[in-house]
Amino acid sequence: MKTRTVVSGRCLAACLAATLLVVLLLALSPLSAPDCNCGRFEPLETPLSSDRLAVLVPFRDRFDELVEFVPHLTNFLQHQGVNHEIFVLNQVDQFRFNRASLINAGFKVVRRTFDYVAMHDVDLLPLNPELSYARPADGRPFHVAAPHLHPRYHYPTFVGGILLISVKDFEQVNGMSNKYWGWGLEDDEFYVRMRDARFNVTRPGNLTTNTSNTFWHNHNTSRRKRDFTKCYHQKEVTRRRDRYTGLKDVKYQVVARHHLKIDNIPFTLLNIELECDKVLTPWCECEEPKEKAKPKT
Repeated sequence: MKTRTVVSGRCLAACLAATLLVVLLLALSPLSAPDCNCGRFEPLETPLSSDRLAVLVPFRDRFDELVEFVPHLTNFLQHQGVNHEIFVLNQVDQFRFNRASLINAGFKVVRRTFDYVAMHDVDLLPLNPELSYARPADGRPFHVAAPHLHPRYHYPTFVGGILLISVKDFEQVNGMSNKYWGWGLEDDEFYVRMRDARFNVTRPGNLTTNTSNTFWHNHNTSRRKRDFTKCYHQKEVTRRRDRYTGLKDVKYQVVARHHLKIDNIPFTLLNIELECDKVLTPWCECEEPKEKAKPKT
């Protein structure tokens, strides 16, 4: 047995129209990308689990990765008999990307009909069939993308990438902080929330793979740069534990729900508009730096 050791005006409208067009093309076309030799997993003979998993995928403008993700993960979970549905949480507002708030919003959509959720990056695909997505037997969070297996992040408090958590536990810690606009640190803050709640985060153990072949990190950093910008007093605020914002006060609207297919594999795409309190987090929008005046000659 294995041990279970995140533009306004006409520009915004144009972006939304382009997003919808690409989504429709994906839905109608049997697209696939050749980069991943991920293989196929034969379904088990056992019936689907009675526990229902909602896979929550924070998302914006990464359709090439989504085309790989949906068929691969569905195939992987069917092999394990995991009763699941994939929800792609597509941020369509003008603000900077907010992975944590998207997860909070998606959780509110699924909380009444699912038993546990997977907070799942779209660019991280599991390769080893020994990685279990079953509901953790002890009822506590299970970090699938463990530091000793993740291809990039290896610090001991890392809980990003792929984390399974029950509906009850996510509600108990008030979800994730809504203060993290841009890239990074929201999962580190969530680790502190779980630690303060005395949750024992478990991780996979005794696998036959390592950091080089347990996951495929499907992310091109040269084409898809991270938003590392820190403006106003963002750096100071987001280095501290957030004891105020979370699941209970996330502001959002689901403006559209699409039931789509990629390679005939179904998933649900939620177009989500987040709201920003610019007094609390003015860094949801960062002004472009002004050009320095050229010296007189």
